[in-house]
Amino acid sequence: MAHILVAEDEASVAAFIERALKGLGHEVALVPDGLAAVAALAANRFDLLLSDIVMPGLDGIALALKAAKDYPDMKIMLMSGYATERQRAHNLEALANLVLAKPFALAELAAAIEAALADG
Repeated sequence: MAHILVAEDEASVAAFIERALKGLGHEVALVPDGLAAVAALAANRFDLLLSDIVMPGLDGIALALKAAKDYPDMKIMLMSGYATERQRAHNLEALANLVLAKPFALAELAAAIEAALADG
């Protein structure tokens, strides 16, 4: 399965995503913000970055832009509970495979991850 980096500052959401992705057979690394994600990306190879848009330090959009430039083969998914932030990410289709709206169900997350990883 895939090695997935999850950048999410809300502990309960991060824990839900980690359990869900591990349950699907993926390896998961959690980081609490975009700056920690940059460090994790430099230290390890990931198949997919799943990042919240609104985070302290470095937000998910800035993280996605940097990750797409530095790791062009890695898939990128963004997520947000804020409609305005999802709209701001709307123009990033070339970089991010999907912007997932929070809250989401396990089935939605699983389908989105599957689609992003399958997207060649």
